[in-house]
Amino acid sequence: MKVVLASIVLLIGLSNAFAQQTIGQFASFERASEPILMDPHDLEIGPDGHLYVADKFGARITVLNAETLELIEYKNTGQLPGVHDIDFDASGRAIIAVTGAGVALVFDDYVNNSKTPTLALPAPRTEGALAHSNGRFYVMASGTGNLLAYQGDQLVAAASGHPGAHDVAEAKDGSIWLADNFNRRLVRYSPDLERLQIINHAKFGFVGPRYLDIDEFGRLIVADQDAHRILMIDPTGEDGGTLIGVIGSGTPDVGPNVFDDPEGVEIHGNQFYFADSDNNRIVKYTVVTN
Repeated sequence: MKVVLASIVLLIGLSNAFAQQTIGQFASFERASEPILMDPHDLEIGPDGHLYVADKFGARITVLNAETLELIEYKNTGQLPGVHDIDFDASGRAIIAVTGAGVALVFDDYVNNSKTPTLALPAPRTEGALAHSNGRFYVMASGTGNLLAYQGDQLVAAASGHPGAHDVAEAKDGSIWLADNFNRRLVRYSPDLERLQIINHAKFGFVGPRYLDIDEFGRLIVADQDAHRILMIDPTGEDGGTLIGVIGSGTPDVGPNVFDDPEGVEIHGNQFYFADSDNNRIVKYTVVTN
């Protein structure tokens, strides 16, 4: 009996080890920008098809060609202290998380007029900002740990308990995912900020998930900055979600398939863009699994 039990335990262990070994990359490296950025954070494809990057220590938005990753222009240089995030809605409005100023700035047409914001939404040490399809703006006030929902300039809902949290991203069903890095988890909310789901299983090995995006299949692409990895997670999988793929060695480095403190994530069709923050570059990957 002991021999049989020992054999079963061995087989389970080998099965788990094999499963871990077979988790591969979910996308292949295509190209990297020159290291011309200054601690880039989150990023977004704009209505003009260019890539807009929250360039933190440049206090600016850096605009890159989405195909070649070559520099197009800098916007608002020196005017956006500690900028962490930018997002666009379908009408071309942009919301920018200006962390050092404790506000999220809204521009009606940022591509053509980045001079004058139409709204300044209070959010102490804001790290993440979302222009939701329902017309609301969601802002992560990391300094107070509150996720805030604004309708115009009116605060209409709030969810507490997330000090230091970063990104806010919309899923296809309109629910909202929050990268709650200090708590080492991902949290999903309804548009009215009712908590729906938490992903924090030890199998993901979260160290500091900062920013994320959601693909057309509902999978989460998460930059776990302090682990120097990008994870693909199916949030509907068994036992708190399924880890589908990983890019990154877990050790800070520069080159294909490695990162040094990755932060921003943007998905556009079959292409993935990541802010390789401490390498001061943007990298582009192409999907290899569906």
